[in-house]
Parts: sequence; structure tokens; C-alpha cells
Amino acid sequence: QVQLAESGGGLVQAGGSLRLSCAASGFTLDYYAIGWFRQAPGKEREGVSCISRSGISTNYADSVKGRFTISRDDAKNTVYLQMNSLKPEDTAVYYCRATISYDVWGHGTQVTVSS
Repeated sequence: QVQLAESGGGLVQAGGSLRLSCAASGFTLDYYAIGWFRQAPGKEREGVSCISRSGISTNYADSVKGRFTISRDDAKNTVYLQMNSLKPEDTAVYYCRATISYDVWGHGTQVTVSS
């Protein structure tokens, strides 16, 4: 069964850090670019970051540039999102997505940043 599972979310104070993981099962991640998205209450889902198949190319939303870092460990079939200098406005459910012949989404992990 093709699945993605996010983990690593939690409650953190502003200025703190979290590392999110996106683990794949049922398929091999290294064939695909992977994206991280987030959705805050009452807002639309937005793209946060993405990484190419090779891991050489990465992109970030302006709101997280310089604070978040995406990486991948294909040996572990996992993509990570290191989040530093967290702000209350980063509070959201974070999702990862792989596009194979269709979009595969995880169920999300909650990140809450207190001021």
C-alpha cells in the first residue's frame, strides 16, 4: 500500500526548532520530487518547500526562507523538514506530498508555536 507518514510535530515556543519527517512505504521515494505543505486553521493549504529527486534542487516559500531546510535520506526512504526560529505564524498542520502517477499525501502532523 502506497503511503506517506509525517511525524515530528509538536508544541514549541517561538524561536524553537522542530524536525519533521516524511516516511514512505509501498514505494521508493528516490524516484520523486517531494513537497512539504501546511494548512493553518481557516486558511488554504500552501506550499512550504520542495526537493528534487536528486536532492540538489530545493525551493522554499518566502515566509520560511533562511529558517527551514528540506533534505532527503533515500536510504531511509524519508524526507525531512528542519524548522528553526519558529514563529507563531508557522502554526499549522504540515503535510508531505509525492506525485507518482497521482498525488500521495500523508495525514499530516500538527505544529503549534506559542508566543
